[in-house]
Amino acid sequence: MADPTPKPEPKESAAETEIEAPPSRRRGILIVAVVVVVIIALVVWWRSTYSEDTDDAQVTGHLIQVSARINGQVLKVDVEENQFVKAGDLIAELDPSDYKVAVENAEAALASAQANAAAANVNVPIVTINTGSNLSSARADVSGSQASVAQAEKQLDAAHARVAEARANYTKAQADLERYRPLVEKDVISKQQFDAAVAAADASKAALADAIANEQAATDAVSVALDKERQAQATQTYAETGPQQVKAQSARAKQAEAQVQQAQAQLDQAKLNLSYCKIVAPADGIITRKSVEIDQNVSAGQNLLTLVSLQDIWVTANFKETQLKHMQTGQTVEVHVDATGRKYKGRVTQIGGATGSVLSLFPPENATGNYVKVVQRLPVRIDFTDLQNEDPNHQLRPGLSVEPKVTVK
Repeated sequence: MADPTPKPEPKESAAETEIEAPPSRRRGILIVAVVVVVIIALVVWWRSTYSEDTDDAQVTGHLIQVSARINGQVLKVDVEENQFVKAGDLIAELDPSDYKVAVENAEAALASAQANAAAANVNVPIVTINTGSNLSSARADVSGSQASVAQAEKQLDAAHARVAEARANYTKAQADLERYRPLVEKDVISKQQFDAAVAAADASKAALADAIANEQAATDAVSVALDKERQAQATQTYAETGPQQVKAQSARAKQAEAQVQQAQAQLDQAKLNLSYCKIVAPADGIITRKSVEIDQNVSAGQNLLTLVSLQDIWVTANFKETQLKHMQTGQTVEVHVDATGRKYKGRVTQIGGATGSVLSLFPPENATGNYVKVVQRLPVRIDFTDLQNEDPNHQLRPGLSVEPKVTVK
């Protein structure tokens, strides 16, 4: 009969256990290595698929060349090299003496032009009234002179009639005298009658001479009246140019007003030149390349210093052409700055219109048969989106190296 009690299995020796353990550890290590490789592959795949980065990038900003806008001598320099200034801060001052005199001259010229304009404007209604009254007076003079001419002509006609009457009387008196002469010699008539005939003949002769004189006077009076009529008509013709005279005076008034505006513009320019004696910072930034000194004579347009603006800075990143397939404006960017060790937020705003080689001073010539394809780089502009909060102390400077990472998907 068999024994129902199970027999204990033989225990494995410690040596056998130690021999079987290493394969299990190798499997664990292999699994961990495979997981690490998969993770690395996923990271590489993710980076190559969802983002593009480059180390060929730097911070870019505006380098403002501050220059004098007028000629003058430097009285004071208010900044030092590498000094931070804000927009509107005083940089240098020029001698304002000459420009103050120019302002005073312009003010005097403006006052004179304003006085001339006031006088010209006052003369417009005066000329209007005078020309109207002169025209009425001239018309009345013409009417009066025409009446005088008519009266003189009538008086001339009367003088002609009197001359004719006096000539007839003189002819009759001479005829009577010739008839009485033989009669008095024959004592047919008395001496007294003959003397009366002689006296009548002399009187008629005198009357004829007087009538002729009156006729000449009447003729002269007609000539004088005609002259006055012509003068009155000329005066009327001139008076009828009243509207043109008013227009001419109005034009002179407008010219005087234009001269006022011209004098005002000259005064504004003089004041503007005076204000240019104080040279101020156009933007927030740092002073560099300062070349202006006290007592230096500067000319208009001469550069005095360079202002590195810190208000408007961005990143210029040169990406390879193979990285631009999915890149477009508006995509978010993470910018790592070596100088600060921090990361900043940004976005793509512009993609360059040509590669760097094309925009270089001497573009490459690939017309030969020895062409070798070289991966080109295209400048991409990246603007910071929250620089006011991320860089309140203006630590970023143009020219700093950065590494942007663009999220393309």
